Amino acid sequence: MGLKRFFVLRLEHGEIIHKTIERFAKEKGIKSAALIILGGIDEGSKLVVGPANGEERPVVPMIATMDNVREVCGVGTIFPDEEGDPMLHMHMATGRNQNTITGCIRRGVKTWQIIEVVLFELSSTNCIRKLNPQLGFKLLEILRG
Repeated sequence: MGLKRFFVLRLEHGEIIHKTIERFAKEKGIKSAALIILGGIDEGSKLVVGPANGEERPVVPMIATMDNVREVCGVGTIFPDEEGDPMLHMHMATGRNQNTITGCIRRGVKTWQIIEVVLFELSSTNCIRKLNPQLGFKLLEILRG
C-alpha cells in the first residue's frame, strides 16, 4: 500500500459533505483514501453521537442536530462498498463557544461557507465496507489474497 495521488477540495456553502466527497471520488476513480477536513458546518447538520444502547442489536444510533453554525475538524477514510462505490466514513469534532460535540457525519452534515479537504488516495488496498446485518451498518473488512 502506498500513496497514489492527493487532492485539495473546497466544499461550498450548503453542500452535504459525505455526498460531495463520494461523488468526487467516484468521478476520479478513487476507491480508497484517507482524508482530513476543516471549516464550518451549518445549523441543521446531523451527527451520529453514539449508540442508544451499546448492547442492543441492531444498533440504534443517537443523533445530535446542530442548533447553530459550528467550527469543525475531521478525519476519515474512503473504501468501496459491496457494489464498488466509494463510501466515506468520517468522524468530526465540532465546536461552538465552549461546547464540543464529536460524531460520525453519515446522517448529513452541511457545509457553512467552506470546508477544506485534503484527500490522500491510497494504492493497492484490499478493503471493502460490507453490511453487518447484526449491527445494521457497513463495516470495514480487509480481504485476504
